[in-house]
Amino acid sequence: MAAVLIAGLSCAASAYQGREHLTPQEIDLVKDAQVLDKRIDIFIKAADRRMIALNGAATDATSAKQLKKDSELWGELPAGSRAELIGDIAGIFDEAITNIDDVSSHDEKNPLIAKALRKLAAAATRIVEQLKPAETQAKGEAELNSFDKLAEYADSILQAANKLPPPPDKKSKTKSEKPKATN
Repeated sequence: MAAVLIAGLSCAASAYQGREHLTPQEIDLVKDAQVLDKRIDIFIKAADRRMIALNGAATDATSAKQLKKDSELWGELPAGSRAELIGDIAGIFDEAITNIDDVSSHDEKNPLIAKALRKLAAAATRIVEQLKPAETQAKGEAELNSFDKLAEYADSILQAANKLPPPPDKKSKTKSEKPKATN
């Protein structure tokens, strides 16, 4: 069943052409994350880093401190034009789709597929909503193409996530709900 769900994710293999959508440090983090949901977390954080770069570096002290801390592991924030950064996010979504698709083709009953897909769908929704105002101000063909690719991949992710069964009820599995013995 998961293979059918993920099959909807397989978009055209025409990934954003031009530059690498991940920094060398991010590529290393992806390689080190062998578990699907952890790898998807890396992709989401990488996309969020491009959102920070698009919106300008953080101005408050807490965010600046977090960026400095992150730069040790993740490297400096990626640089580029708005079209390039949006294209990077589209490429990150495409690579995340490919990773989910790959796990599904090897083990379609893997429970991490649904977990990873839900995380990715939430991130895609959030990022697309944040970028909607910028899309109306798009300048040039490259920027429009980047927005189109991003929308295409985000739509594929959301369509696949909408086909998932509801998440399992967490309350039934918690240890804290064991009946207490009365004395």
